[in-house]
Parts: sequence; structure tokens; C-alpha cells
Amino acid sequence: MKRFWAKAEVAPDGEKFIVRLDERPVKLPNGKPLAVPLQMLAEGIAAEWAAVGQNFRPDDLPLTRLATTAQERVPAHRSGIIVQVAGYGMNDLLCYRAASEPALALQEAAAWQPWLDWAQRELGTTLQSTTGIVPITQSPAAYEAFIRHLSGMDAYQLAGLGVIVPALGSLLLALAVAAGALAPDAACECAHLGELWQEARWGTDAEAVARRRGIAEDVAVSARFMILCRP
Repeated sequence: MKRFWAKAEVAPDGEKFIVRLDERPVKLPNGKPLAVPLQMLAEGIAAEWAAVGQNFRPDDLPLTRLATTAQERVPAHRSGIIVQVAGYGMNDLLCYRAASEPALALQEAAAWQPWLDWAQRELGTTLQSTTGIVPITQSPAAYEAFIRHLSGMDAYQLAGLGVIVPALGSLLLALAVAAGALAPDAACECAHLGELWQEARWGTDAEAVARRRGIAEDVAVSARFMILCRP
């Protein structure tokens, strides 16, 4: 797509804020103006429209994409999204330690157990862990705790989690990032501990490095989006 505006700016719209491109509002796919409840978020969206070059892609506007998801997709599918995201917690990456590499399993325990303990404190639920990939049946109480916690989140928080959770393969790491208890880059390092351990032994793989870099960028921008959405 080609840039057609010279200036992107924020303007009040009742109790919300819109982003205008040379006086024309950024619009949702349904044709309505994209109006967000927080000025900081609107300023972030305006900044990314101001920063794009003469030729750009939708991927260059991640905050806009997330805000659109929060307004159009999440309200229409809220219950299903909560159930889907909670499902990651029932098979959370942090619960499965390496079976054939004791040294790696020790690293995983040291890096991951603190976040299982964090979830116990913050959510009031305990998850079981194991070695290998045979699925664990977690308690119904854990599922109920995840559903309860996610149900208390607004559409903007759920939009951010909808990116971070599958990117990391861990609901617990994603919730820690959302709470500001874990930095996005540290969360990615936790999630990719096995890959990084293998690369330290056998050398790096360019495709894997590029994939992890893309994941880190998605997690970072989604975490920033969630910060901008805080009242």
C-alpha cells in the first residue's frame, strides 16, 4: 500500500480518541472510525501511522491491528477466545520438562518453576509438571481459575493475550508479561529454552533464529499494546 497522508494526529471524539490522517479518521473494516478509550493508545497508533514509509504493509501497523481485533473480533467471539486461551494453560509449556536431557531439565526447572509458583500466588491454582510429552490431566480447579481470571480482562487485554499466548505456547508466561512481572524478551527466552540449549551445543540455525526474532517482535509489540491500554 502507498502512503497518502502527510500528518497523523490524535483528536478527541466524545469520551474516546480517534487518529486522523490529514483530517480523515483511521477506519475499521466496517467503515466506522477507530475510536479508542485511552489517549496513550491513540498516540501510539498515530505514531505508527506517522512512521511508515511511502510503501507499507498492514504488518507495519501492529497497534492498529490489535485495536481493530479488540473492537471487532473479541466482542463477537469473547467466550470462545477465553476458552481457547485457557486451554493453553491446561497444556502449558512450563509443565513439560525434557525427558532425555537431564541437564536441560534442570535448566527448565530453574527457569520455569518460579512462574508456576507465581501463578499459584496470583491465580490461586497449582499445575502439575512432568518429564516428556505425555499430556497431564490438570485439575478442573485450574481450568476454572484460568476462566475466571481471563473473564475479568477487557477486550484490549484479550486481544494482546491472543497474540502472546500462542507465540510463547504458555498461558502462564503470557499472564506474567501482561501483569508486568516478566519482560517480553525474558519470556521469549523462557519459552525457547530448549532450542537455545540445543543451539549452544550444536550451533545456530538461521531459520530458527529468524523465527524466534519474529516471535519476539510480536510479543514485544503486544505487551506494549497492553501497557498502552492500562487506565
